[in-house]
Amino acid sequence: MSRIRLVLLDIEGTTLPIAFVRDTLFPYAARTLPALLETQGDDPRVRVALGDIEREFPGRAPLDVIRDWMARDIKAAPLKTLQGLAWKQGFDDGELRARLYDDVPPALEAWHTAGLRLAVYSSGSANAQRQLYGHTQVGDLTRLFEAFYDLDIGGKKVAESYTEIAERAGVLPGEILFLSDVGAELDAARAAGMRICQLVRAQDDTRPYPGVPQAVDLAAVAKEFGLPVA
Repeated sequence: MSRIRLVLLDIEGTTLPIAFVRDTLFPYAARTLPALLETQGDDPRVRVALGDIEREFPGRAPLDVIRDWMARDIKAAPLKTLQGLAWKQGFDDGELRARLYDDVPPALEAWHTAGLRLAVYSSGSANAQRQLYGHTQVGDLTRLFEAFYDLDIGGKKVAESYTEIAERAGVLPGEILFLSDVGAELDAARAAGMRICQLVRAQDDTRPYPGVPQAVDLAAVAKEFGLPVA
């Protein structure tokens, strides 16, 4: 079996508690987005996101679509872009601070120090991912990651997305270990040839997904796959 050269990580339910996203990030974006659309309306990213919404939902107010998407937790790229801009403002202002699971920072540091390559693949925008890992309880961790992948690369439940990530990273799929709490994402990564492991976090009451390796935290992942232990 190929040696693991790159660890690809999901965020929510894998390195960050679902409760932080649900109870802190989402409400913050819902509260601040109306003002952001007014004050940053000339930002090209805002214009593109609003333009995409208007083309998909002609005649509807974009803010109504955004609120509907947020209420139903729809993984729409324009929404993720706008949420990312809102969260950037919160992180920059010091109002937001990401609280990763306690096992995550030491594991990431140990893996990086040992020469393992690290990357993130999340439905949140790449900019939002950088903001989150740049403002954690232990400081800025973005230096540990070589890449941040989002929905621009494709859906997380589609095997071709993982094939594309492997190609961009310049490694064989079998040399990548993908960590996530979501069974359908793990199935897609496995179909692309990656090695996989489900994080079953007691804090998030994650349900074990049949037929895949499982671990309760990143320390257990390290033991399961022979990675450096923090």
